[in-house]
Amino acid sequence: MVKKELQIAVRPEVADGTYSNLAIIGHTPSEFIIDFVRVMPGVEKANVQSRVIMTPEHAKRLLNALRENIGGYEQKFGEIKIRGNNAPNNPQLPPLTFDGGLA
Repeated sequence: MVKKELQIAVRPEVADGTYSNLAIIGHTPSEFIIDFVRVMPGVEKANVQSRVIMTPEHAKRLLNALRENIGGYEQKFGEIKIRGNNAPNNPQLPPLTFDGGLA
């Protein structure tokens, strides 16, 4: 069996990316839902910029890929410190998870 290489294309409207400084993650028995949000200082409402829905298997693959990439980043550039508004248990930001279902 000849294995074909997957070609991945990025459409121009996607190539610029979308800035997000908050991710809210939830799940159902069959899906993980990740909402990427942009929170702006002094603004009481923040809109979801993008929603990604994936299977539990792909969510775990993403977790492993992030661990590997963060490890490589920290080896090269030093430890990523979480502080200020991004610190865990900061009352200014909502929790990063919700209890299943879609928000």
